[in-house]
Amino acid sequence: MSTIRVLVGTRKGAFILNADASRKSWEVNGPFFGGWEIYHVNASPVDPSRLYASQSNGWFGQLVQRSDDGGTTWQPVGNQFPYAGVPGTHQWYDGTPHPWEFARVWHLEPSLSDPDTVYAGVEDAALFRSSDAGTTWEEVSGLRRHDSGSSWQPGAGGMCLHTIVLDPVDPERIYTAISAAGVFRSDDAGTTWKPVNRGLSSESIPAPEAEVGHCVHRIAMHPSRPDVLFMQKHWDVMRTDDCGESWREVSGDLPSDFGFTIDVHAHEPETIYVVPIKSDSEHYPPDGRLRVYRSRTGGDEWEALSDGLPQRDCYVNVLRDAMAVDSLDPCGIYFGTTGGQVYASANAGDSWAPIVRDLPAVLSVEVQTLP
Repeated sequence: MSTIRVLVGTRKGAFILNADASRKSWEVNGPFFGGWEIYHVNASPVDPSRLYASQSNGWFGQLVQRSDDGGTTWQPVGNQFPYAGVPGTHQWYDGTPHPWEFARVWHLEPSLSDPDTVYAGVEDAALFRSSDAGTTWEEVSGLRRHDSGSSWQPGAGGMCLHTIVLDPVDPERIYTAISAAGVFRSDDAGTTWKPVNRGLSSESIPAPEAEVGHCVHRIAMHPSRPDVLFMQKHWDVMRTDDCGESWREVSGDLPSDFGFTIDVHAHEPETIYVVPIKSDSEHYPPDGRLRVYRSRTGGDEWEALSDGLPQRDCYVNVLRDAMAVDSLDPCGIYFGTTGGQVYASANAGDSWAPIVRDLPAVLSVEVQTLP
């Protein structure tokens, strides 16, 4: 019988939650690295016992931790990312330059085929790769040196590369999302990059339909259809059917098209999930009612999923990396909140129950389906 492992990164440590296929009773393990910000915890899809965690502290800097036994023990690796090449120069809106700085690792994305290869998206926005399980890192420098690099701007959370999507069919194709620059795609394993933001419009930037400058919060892909991606933007839920060459809005009848996270059902590539937030200044659910919205049509038409979620006086947020799905049938959906709750649905979102409450603010949620 399959088991489920939920990997949770929080403001003050990492937690690992385990259950059998019924997903009714959960064992909570942790905190690991108690007191440290764990921006992201992720697992290799090739070797499920190998986990990576991004450990950050304002005083002591950034570490990547690796476990080779499913999270029982950990060891620090890559404790100093190289500052590869000459730091780029970025421009603020007033035209004054500022140097590229390394602040933290936002996202870790293990290879789909090699257990020793893992990518890291960092702040300031840059992409790094390790071929030895995180021991040493090198910058995939073509991205930061793109001609548009000097025009990238920080979002409210910093100038971060927060999303990495690897194409399961074409191993040369990589997508990244940067706040606030947009989506970039490489078709040659990271050597060269192109912005793929046509169709996006952002009123908050000088040229609303510019090629670069959009605050993309997250992108998601179903592995059976790598040409189709969904996006939660600063405002707007978007969709592309041509690998990012053009995007169209699918916000439809959502109560708000502002949010951070988006994900796709494991077995239904046209079924997507978002968690609307009231606005870019009020980061909590509309009307204080926590609701996940599901579209079974790839966007435009949405239904509210609220059974088991708080429907009054709820003012939590769900951050960009804090939703994930399992591969069981029916599909399980999971998300964590800034209030420290992790909710799970074992029936594709029809009903929800908390796995655990009162954790530190949740930054990331990833799920493993284990045999």
